Amino acid sequence: MTFVVTDNCIKCKYTDCVEVCPVDCFYEGPNFLVIHPDECIDCALCEPECPAVAIFSEDEVPDEMKEFIQLNVDLAEIWPNITEKKDPLPDAAEFDGVKGKIKDLAR
Repeated sequence: MTFVVTDNCIKCKYTDCVEVCPVDCFYEGPNFLVIHPDECIDCALCEPECPAVAIFSEDEVPDEMKEFIQLNVDLAEIWPNITEKKDPLPDAAEFDGVKGKIKDLAR
């Protein structure tokens, strides 16, 4: 089992989760983070650290966000690894909680 970053991370990109990950399995795109499923050890440390509540256990990803399971797999293969906390995106507070941000995902 792995953890999955979902819709609410888009345009927020808080990195509190990155800071607590013991295996450095987060990868960073322009406005979104993903978790590499082959590297995640299912420790669950990242989930409660996400201010945007955008991280779910793979078996608990809401039905309307199931596409994010494969999206994490695909993007983790091409985006660079991130191992240190950074500032969130400038408009993070404005976009936190906005539904349907998949259309805003920058690849």
